[in-house]
Amino acid sequence: MFQAVLLPAAMPKDVWICIKLIQEPFVFDCSAAEQKPKDPEADNKSDGSEETGSDKILAFAVSSSAKLVALTDDTKRLVLFRCEPSWQVISTRWVVRRCTSLVFTEAEDEVWAADKSGDVYSFSVVEPQKTGELKLGHLSMLLSMTLTPNDKYVVTADRDEKIRVSHLRSPHNIQAFCLGHLEFVSSLLVPPGHPQWLLSGSGDGTMKLWEYESGRRLQSWDLKQLRDMPNSDTEKEKRSAVSRIAGSPGGHHVAVQCERVPSVQLFGMEQGTEERLMPSSRLTLPHCPLDLTFDPQGRLWVLLDSRETPFLVYTHTQDSWQCDSESPELKRVTEALQPHWEALQDSAGLESRFQHLYKGNFDNMASYREKKQQRLQQQKDQGGKKRGPGKGQQSNGASKKAKKGNQPGPVTKASS
Repeated sequence: MFQAVLLPAAMPKDVWICIKLIQEPFVFDCSAAEQKPKDPEADNKSDGSEETGSDKILAFAVSSSAKLVALTDDTKRLVLFRCEPSWQVISTRWVVRRCTSLVFTEAEDEVWAADKSGDVYSFSVVEPQKTGELKLGHLSMLLSMTLTPNDKYVVTADRDEKIRVSHLRSPHNIQAFCLGHLEFVSSLLVPPGHPQWLLSGSGDGTMKLWEYESGRRLQSWDLKQLRDMPNSDTEKEKRSAVSRIAGSPGGHHVAVQCERVPSVQLFGMEQGTEERLMPSSRLTLPHCPLDLTFDPQGRLWVLLDSRETPFLVYTHTQDSWQCDSESPELKRVTEALQPHWEALQDSAGLESRFQHLYKGNFDNMASYREKKQQRLQQQKDQGGKKRGPGKGQQSNGASKKAKKGNQPGPVTKASS
């Protein structure tokens, strides 16, 4: 199984690195991958301005058995890999729009891709050369997508704060909406061990727990308050989008990562009359995390923006999380990653992935009040309210009547 997964969306380069404990590291360079064949008919219709991508990796997915991997890049490739018994590129296909999220079905017969135009396509794994099939669409950019257990529902989240739950085999049939976020929804997770729940993270800095079949909200947390951050008057300082939510294999723990925040918030399952998620602890990190995941043993792996210590591993013991710096797996993965660190070294200088997604606030009330005051002052300078007709003047209605009365009537001749 995968012990560490790098988040391609955090990579400024076009190199994808995957590390498994039972194999040597696998490196895939998108810039050297298969190029899209030219379409003569499209070239004839083109005006000469051809759209080109940067080969930067935008999203990737790993199947539940960890035998299949898919990635998509800025050049609109969709590359499908088989990683057992050895790494092999199965196919390279092309998507219509740049993708934001990929996910395999539980049956591992399809990989679904959500794109920036709001559409979702399914690509066959059984027929690896088959083109994608349009399944559903939103009116705004899709940012996250997940499938529920048994491939019953597909859950999609967009820039306009909406979470939609649709039937996977008939996506036009919408089961529910989960509404309540105030900004774009950036992360989704059906936590392991709780197939009826959905966790969502947003640009408003909150994480919410839903019963997705009914769209009912069960719990909500403001992650900024959990970090004990003081209130800020600067709008940019208030922004802290949830970039990753991960659940432990047994479903007892949930880890939440916020963009450009050097900590990880952890939640634990509280047993009672009803199961509830409760904030349990917060891990303070020496650097901002780029990604995080749980391994099959329930250990938390955190990828940091640091060449010297790119990974930290935490183990849950006696109701607390302890850093395991002597783990032999940690040393092996760190040694495997460091020679390829150039692919990640510029990540710290990148701007927020979500910065352009926030709503713009336009406060024109001050300008309105100023102009209104100017109008009132002008009226006051001109003598206040408009006066009625003065002496010797007639109102508009009286003037019309007088004018009408002065007009000569029809002339009749006297009979002789």
